[in-house]
Amino acid sequence: AMAGFVRELERRHGPALRLEQRAAGGVGCVVWDAALVLAKFLETGACPLARRHVLELGAGTGAVGIMAATLGANVTVTDLEELQELLMVNIENNKHLVTGSVRAKVLKWGEDVTEFQPPPDYILMADCIYYEESLEPLLKTLKDLTGPDTCVLCCYEQRTMGKNPEIERKYFELLQRDFELEKIPLDRHDEEYRSEDIHIMNIHRKQTVGPQ
Repeated sequence: AMAGFVRELERRHGPALRLEQRAAGGVGCVVWDAALVLAKFLETGACPLARRHVLELGAGTGAVGIMAATLGANVTVTDLEELQELLMVNIENNKHLVTGSVRAKVLKWGEDVTEFQPPPDYILMADCIYYEESLEPLLKTLKDLTGPDTCVLCCYEQRTMGKNPEIERKYFELLQRDFELEKIPLDRHDEEYRSEDIHIMNIHRKQTVGPQ
């Protein structure tokens, strides 16, 4: 195995989460800042998580989903096959802190999501927008997974380099066809883990009116 290095994530109550990262490899092998901001936002208690069903997309190290599980949620962290081992290691390392439940499963965006039904109460996403090719499959997955009451929390770091702004703009444009977006004000983020260029969006399915 590649050399791992551990990132500690402080919690308001009780011991820190210990998250293994991978020194080599592509995205999803380190705890990104957006994941820290979202994990700490969950701890503010703004969204009641106890006994709620939570699904994390593009979980990477599992930081956000595992934090939700320490807050009493029943969590499924999902990512590609090659990240399952890292997710399982992190679940195992933190299981003594979990008051809900947490498991890891493979979910490839754009593919069948039957096994993740019924719709979860919450879908968590941290820094999931980076490739243009992945926008359509990600949006399909979001549409397939969400029910009328599902709350999607999407946290992302606004990036100004290269094609990033364009991809971001396109993502939110496509998202707005089927979803209502509301930005969570900075003063509602964790007082320490916040940044002007990291945004948390609260996203819901648009309510359809009239006969289908």
